[in-house]
Amino acid sequence: MYYEVAIPGYPRSFIYQSDEAHAAGRVVRVQLHRRPKEGVILQEVDKPSFTCLAIEESTPFYYSSEQLSIARFIARYYVCAIGEALGLFAPFEEREQQEINYTPTPSILTPKQREALKFLKSHDVALLFGETGSGKTEIYIEYFKEILSQGKEAIFLMPEISLTPQMEKRLRAVFGDLVVMWHSKLTKKRRSEALEKIRSGEAKIVAGPRSALFLPLKNLGLIVVDEEHDESYKAQNRPRINAKDVAIYMGKQLGIPVVLGSATPSVTSFHRFAQIRLPSFSGAKKEFIYDSGSGLSQTVLANIREVLERGKQALIFMPTRAHFKYLVCQECGEAVQCPFCDVGMSVHFDKRALMCHYCNFTEAIPAKCPSCGAEALSAKRHGTSEIAAELRAIFPDARIEKFDRDEITTQKRLEKRLEAFARGDIDILVGTQMLSKGHDYPDVALAVIMDIDFVLAMADFRSRERAVSLFLQIAGRAGRKEDAKVIVQTKNRDFFDRYRDYELFLREELELRRGLYPPFMRLVQLLFAHKDQKRAQAAMEEVRQCLTQCADIEVVGSGPAAIEKIAGKFRYHILLRSPSVKSLLQAIYACKNDLCEVDMDPVSFV
Repeated sequence: MYYEVAIPGYPRSFIYQSDEAHAAGRVVRVQLHRRPKEGVILQEVDKPSFTCLAIEESTPFYYSSEQLSIARFIARYYVCAIGEALGLFAPFEEREQQEINYTPTPSILTPKQREALKFLKSHDVALLFGETGSGKTEIYIEYFKEILSQGKEAIFLMPEISLTPQMEKRLRAVFGDLVVMWHSKLTKKRRSEALEKIRSGEAKIVAGPRSALFLPLKNLGLIVVDEEHDESYKAQNRPRINAKDVAIYMGKQLGIPVVLGSATPSVTSFHRFAQIRLPSFSGAKKEFIYDSGSGLSQTVLANIREVLERGKQALIFMPTRAHFKYLVCQECGEAVQCPFCDVGMSVHFDKRALMCHYCNFTEAIPAKCPSCGAEALSAKRHGTSEIAAELRAIFPDARIEKFDRDEITTQKRLEKRLEAFARGDIDILVGTQMLSKGHDYPDVALAVIMDIDFVLAMADFRSRERAVSLFLQIAGRAGRKEDAKVIVQTKNRDFFDRYRDYELFLREELELRRGLYPPFMRLVQLLFAHKDQKRAQAAMEEVRQCLTQCADIEVVGSGPAAIEKIAGKFRYHILLRSPSVKSLLQAIYACKNDLCEVDMDPVSFV
């Protein structure tokens, strides 16, 4: 017998022979390029015209028919190989499952929360539009209790691992060892232990970022996607899935409910799904102060001083990490660029280096401009490190720490930093978008939002949505239990003041997008990259010419990418638009070539 076999994570499938029958989904051991590999049986095929290697042995692991079906959807919709799609999943194991009886503890929901839970249970896909401090997590926990009491399991998706320490404590306080946390920072040992609990049936709730969606839960009954607006659910490498969208598809395939939750839901989810609005039950008031200055202005410093004197905490938000974003020559105006990418290098004074945040190339800070040789180099735009250093100089007695990807490099550091802030051991926390990810701190009396106009001015149709969402998410970290102030540094006061009413923003934004952008149109970005610039450009031109012959799609634009070179490769792209997903996919499959990388529903156009 002959079988088509996919190697998880590999971009093509192969045919092997066997004297034994194998069911679709079975994991088998094979040789590939003279190396042992584990493959997945896809289907039996006719005898090919060439000689095949033999399947060496079968294993006790398998991918369920539902996993295979979802993987095929991912491969087809996100235009990748079936092996790459299967690489997302962890297989099941043939073994006895433990029987665990769960008795729920009494509910502590308010009448408004009970009404919201009843609404969520009455829909296949529902959006919980809950303001910060409205108690969304309590509703999720109550829904989990009902699912577990039915003998079923639940997945709780979060956008980033920065949320997992706080959420783990809250879940374990209710469900104990029935909870398993899953994310990329787990050690090999902890990952193995987590999988063992899932496969044995001990784990009933799996919580974590994107990858938690693909674990082998035998009796899944509910998927919750928290902070559903967050773009971290979209993968930037193959397969370029959006975990939120895949979760919704999985819910339909498995016949289970999916709950989307956010204080600032995405425009698309607000338009597509039934929703219930949940107001905050915190009686605290927030005073919004609009500051036309920048950096540590007198307004910012005066309010920080007042907060410190009261023994409260402050959050300082910036869109960029590092010290200053770019080093710019005052003579020729050129930024010091990465030699492998068409981007300015970011300044890291603590490392005495310039670093490229795209390919990680690092070099010493130059004394002269590489372009003209002038010594008049200055840094432009503040970053978290510079703000933290200035604050330490102004408030030497204050305990000031950073919260960004340069600082938080391990799960242990993340947990320690969050615990220290929650205990009150940190007075001022300076960070990037990681600060906006749903953390709950009772003593934050001041939130300062810097450089928000930079987000608003980005050349992207989502820039307004990102800016308003960030503004409200950061503001939501302050005043959880008592009155607080929010300082917004902006030249667009009227814009941000108007859209403190987020539902008003959503309704007006929908009218602006009608007929042009999602949710009314679908977008696809085709990317072409090669070290030979002419090859990348020729590949793009070949596909663009083909696309002009396709019906029901629009080529919005084509040419060099916004960043023309990354990691030594020249980059070109094509942007497509259509109201029909079917038309887009037909055109892509008809026209794509070997250099064409497909990004369905892109969230970044860089």
